[in-house]
Amino acid sequence: MTTYGYFLSCEEFTPAELLDQARSAEQAGFEALAISDHFHPWNDEQGQSPFVWSMIGALSQVTSLPVTTLVTCPTVRMHPAINAQAAATASVLTGGRFRFGLGSGEALNEHVVGGAWPEAAERMELLDEAVQVIRRLLTGERVTHRGPHFTVQNARLYTVPDEPPPLHISGFGPQAAALAARIGDGFVTMAPDAALVEQFRKAGGGAKPVLGGLKVCWDADRDRAVRTVHRLWPNEALPGELAQILPTPEHFEQASSLVTEDMIADSVVCGDDVDAHVDAVGAYARAGFDEVYVNQIGPGQTEFFDAYRAEVLPRLRDAV
Repeated sequence: MTTYGYFLSCEEFTPAELLDQARSAEQAGFEALAISDHFHPWNDEQGQSPFVWSMIGALSQVTSLPVTTLVTCPTVRMHPAINAQAAATASVLTGGRFRFGLGSGEALNEHVVGGAWPEAAERMELLDEAVQVIRRLLTGERVTHRGPHFTVQNARLYTVPDEPPPLHISGFGPQAAALAARIGDGFVTMAPDAALVEQFRKAGGGAKPVLGGLKVCWDADRDRAVRTVHRLWPNEALPGELAQILPTPEHFEQASSLVTEDMIADSVVCGDDVDAHVDAVGAYARAGFDEVYVNQIGPGQTEFFDAYRAEVLPRLRDAV
């Protein structure tokens, strides 16, 4: 049975707003939370970017829902050893309800420490080695590691959970799906792509969970919803690898100037048509996803949670 969760967007909302959304999500009947891990927002209009590990600590005190990072890059901005410590503490604080989503990252967030941004193949190598380091450290053993990309010397985590959190690996193509199948405890991919899910399972993923997510804009005025998404999240309509290689919010704003409101209307569910919301979210279940996380764009949070509590979530569960 598919788990339906709420996606907390650190790019758009303040820490206090994110905590309010987490409470509202639990009250509305969502079963889990996901949270983004960014240094920058995608554009200045979004306007926020709190530190995800501080947010998870705060979330552990206001909700009983599981929390997953979607996703953290553990290779450039922060060393894998420090990511391992953060994940271990998050798991302890949440009583074992933390899941660590990991990916190869975006230049937008990782270039800030001054290094060159690697090509995709090297980013996957970095992720592979980082996962090895993180897994060893999460056991609480003393670790010394000298690899092609990372060095760890006499490191030991003293605060560790009873069981290490699962490591879910993000990817958007066949090679990344195969890597996730080999090194991950689950697979994260954002489009409801049944073929990619099948590739993951055939590559060794088996029955491991597949996680995905989407953005919507609930609003009684559909045209206003389209304008809201176009103002805040035009990057949702950018193609290809731009999300991985553009280095600053200004570059995303430049690229997003090519995105029209019609493109947004065709790619993001906008408005208050319950059938449209049920169909868009349900597409993930039909594609074989085990967990799907929904994010409400813009200010209509109360209306979104009321509608999903009363109409959307019950219909999604009845469709099983």
